[in-house]
Amino acid sequence: MGKVVVTGGSGKLGRACVEDLLAHGHHVFNVDRAAPQERICPFILADLADFGQAVDAFSATAGEKAGRGEFDAIVHLAAIPAPHLFTDAVTFGNNTLSTYNVFSAAYRLGIKNVVWASSETVLGLPFDTPPPYVPVDEEYAGRPETAYSLSKVVGEEMARQFCRWDAKMKIIGLRFSNVMEPHDYARFAGFQKDPGIRKWNLWGYIDTRDGAQAIRKAVEAPLKGADVFIIANAETVMTQSSSQLMADAFPDVPVKKKLGKNETLLSIEKAKRVLGYKPQYSWRKADK
Repeated sequence: MGKVVVTGGSGKLGRACVEDLLAHGHHVFNVDRAAPQERICPFILADLADFGQAVDAFSATAGEKAGRGEFDAIVHLAAIPAPHLFTDAVTFGNNTLSTYNVFSAAYRLGIKNVVWASSETVLGLPFDTPPPYVPVDEEYAGRPETAYSLSKVVGEEMARQFCRWDAKMKIIGLRFSNVMEPHDYARFAGFQKDPGIRKWNLWGYIDTRDGAQAIRKAVEAPLKGADVFIIANAETVMTQSSSQLMADAFPDVPVKKKLGKNETLLSIEKAKRVLGYKPQYSWRKADK
């Protein structure tokens, strides 16, 4: 159990993260530019693109004086969450600067444990250029195709450099797939007639609750240094088999393993092996 700051705790994944950490005995503090719909933990309003606000938010939250290094971990989820919501320069500037400010504030305050939201987009989404192989994994270099994904690649490099400066730091980047809440599953029936609708991310998704599990396990993992993990559900969003989806959409892309019928094409093997991550929720069982 520890004191964990969650940036972006009022957002879609942030809400699930806060609930999960609280349920597992952690003390949680939400830092966001938007107030939560329901306040279940202390909250402070801050713009993390301002370095002074970032340092102050991680030093004293919701009127409780934390003191230097008293927080055990930072979970950094606050960001413009997708491409094309703002102009490219605004998206890149906000996400890159806020991530730098979070890492730098942690470094200066002696907070050694940081988990942050990278993105599946660094893998080359929307795959107009086919992936090098499937299931895609963490072994090939980032292929950013938008200002948003470029900001995530820059964040991953910043993490490596901060951990080079301080060998005791841990900065874990989680490359989340398309985040879904249970009510979003009603839309999945509409994907089935045209697999091309979801080709852009190899038909992947992540349930918010499984995303929250991955965050908690990354926070609790006894690791050092910078690393990245793909976080997706164990299955695709489709009823059609994964092998057939690949044969139809990407016939020339090598398939590195025998695939289960609906097995994810975003490899979660590293997250399972290193973090102990194991998806628990399925859109197929949402009504059961």
